[in-house]
Amino acid sequence: MAKNYGKTLLACYLGFITQAIAANFAPLLFLKFHKDYSIPLGKIALISGTFFAAQLIVDALCARFADRIGYRECVIASELCSAAGLIGLAFLPEIFPDPFTGIILSAVVYAVGSGLIEVLGSPIVEACPFEHKEAAMSLLHSFYCWGSVGVILLSTLFFMVFGIDRWKILACIWAVIPLYNIYNFAVCPIEPLANDGKGMGAGGLLRLPLFWVAVVLMVCAGASELSMAQWASAYAESALGLSKAVGDLAGPCMFAITMGVSRTIYGKYGDRMNLMKFMLGSGTLCLFCYLTASLSGAPAVGLAGCILCGFSVGIMWPGTISICSNRIPAGGTAMFALLAMAGDLGGAFGPGLVGSITQNADDNLQRGMLAGCLFPLVLIISLFVLKGFRGGQKEIR
Repeated sequence: MAKNYGKTLLACYLGFITQAIAANFAPLLFLKFHKDYSIPLGKIALISGTFFAAQLIVDALCARFADRIGYRECVIASELCSAAGLIGLAFLPEIFPDPFTGIILSAVVYAVGSGLIEVLGSPIVEACPFEHKEAAMSLLHSFYCWGSVGVILLSTLFFMVFGIDRWKILACIWAVIPLYNIYNFAVCPIEPLANDGKGMGAGGLLRLPLFWVAVVLMVCAGASELSMAQWASAYAESALGLSKAVGDLAGPCMFAITMGVSRTIYGKYGDRMNLMKFMLGSGTLCLFCYLTASLSGAPAVGLAGCILCGFSVGIMWPGTISICSNRIPAGGTAMFALLAMAGDLGGAFGPGLVGSITQNADDNLQRGMLAGCLFPLVLIISLFVLKGFRGGQKEIR
């Protein structure tokens, strides 16, 4: 009987939506945590830092252990941890003497789930016998964008209708998605990425100059995306004088929509496009968007640059993964894990650099955005370097 890889795609799509829930739900509640639990804002900032740090650790561990444990077992664990962390967020702050401890513990648990699906979702789709894998990869990553939009919009609507005091109910509702997806991953066909699990190890990958270029690409992709995404709301508030709620919708929500549009377009029409040219065009557009946001004297034009930047960064992360899969077909799980780690490092470093430059420039966010131009610029240079690599690997069309 023919295997139904549509079930595999559905499971991975829901897995990336779950990752979006894990990354975006708690930040909507930061001021609520501050007010209800009397947690200082300085400690509140540690929630996101802890989430990404835990995710980085999971990325590193996946490179070593995922093949040994098995993909199916690991992705089922990812959904279980995501659900447990979201449910824990609703209850653990009330159970622990220090509510902050309960929040941090919950964040670590769902970060484990988020990190696992981030590393394993791409190789699971890559191993499926699809004809146009670059397009399938881009469409897969678009579900993170649509998940982010859904979390922001639906959570905002829930809070408007039922009140933000009922956020614990919503946390449990969001947990239903990963709980349902446990069944999907349990029954869908999952193929091994490399024969007999003998993909290249981290040591072998790190000896390839091509892979180091890909690592630089992923760092720049993560930094280009998160630097703008995390500061878009503040830009909307400071430049246009919008409220926090409207700023979230005008900034990060619109950014996620345009990023999702970019990935969906390539997912639908990628078989007719040249991936390398698409990425070079996107990198150039990204540089233009950063320059617009940082140099424009018209706030509305600057905000448009922030929003359009989402479209420009959409292909960078999945495109780099597709290039590596094409050029290093024996990369195995270690390759996907190390690339995810590089992207996460860029996502942690980029917003920090923008914030540091902004603070040193008397809170001038446009100065910080100007520093962010470094990331798409290095990405463009790296793509030209990548075009020079041949060495017997499969060519990008």
